[in-house]
Amino acid sequence: MSAEANLNLYITAVHPCPYLPDRQAVNLLVDPCFSMTTKLYARLLDSGFRRSGTDVYRPHCKTCTSCVSTRIPVEHFKPNRSQQRTKQRNRDLQVHVNRGEGFKPEYGELYRQYINQRHKGGGMETDSMETFAGFLLSRWSETLLVEFRDGDDLLAVATVDETPNGLSSVYTFFAPDIGEKRGLGTYAVLWQIDYARERGLPYVYPGYWIAESPKMNYKTRFQPIEGLRNGVWETLEPADKRSCRSSES
Repeated sequence: MSAEANLNLYITAVHPCPYLPDRQAVNLLVDPCFSMTTKLYARLLDSGFRRSGTDVYRPHCKTCTSCVSTRIPVEHFKPNRSQQRTKQRNRDLQVHVNRGEGFKPEYGELYRQYINQRHKGGGMETDSMETFAGFLLSRWSETLLVEFRDGDDLLAVATVDETPNGLSSVYTFFAPDIGEKRGLGTYAVLWQIDYARERGLPYVYPGYWIAESPKMNYKTRFQPIEGLRNGVWETLEPADKRSCRSSES
């Protein structure tokens, strides 16, 4: 029986696709009144669902199947040379796992810096901190707010849900200039893989991957990584390998 078999599911209204600007999107939404648990959410993750705040959803577009849910089998993951260098570059950072301390005011300032430099004009810069915190957290999830610090300076925060099957990445934001130089987005995923391995969790779920979106190519660099297609998890090739194959054909 599928994870969503006994749930009431709703189809949202058509809205602009957040990933491909020339397309429209529709989501399948789990009944917001349903009493969600981390155990059930783990099953839903393996069926391609994600959460935003308390809402659990999955893309359900009639003519587009570009959104591919992904997961990294942590026991088989081996960092490539670039990822090894990123680890080395950030070994001086102190990591604090905020489990239950709530959304701290310093997160808001870091988020503003991140959005205004990297995603200005996308609408997210108008979010209040209450709205942003509501997007990161939910009343039923086991959510970790992982802080990466250089001394007293907060450089990055990775929001991660812990489930019986693994860690699900929700959102990562960082000090823009420093973050780019250090590769903090990549480092946050590497940290999650190590943390999942330490806790005996089999997977890290980094979110949806879309082949047509260059910004998402980084996800397939975490090899091996699996994608859910037609209900089956299969290994995805790195984007650069696909590009080379395409240019040779």
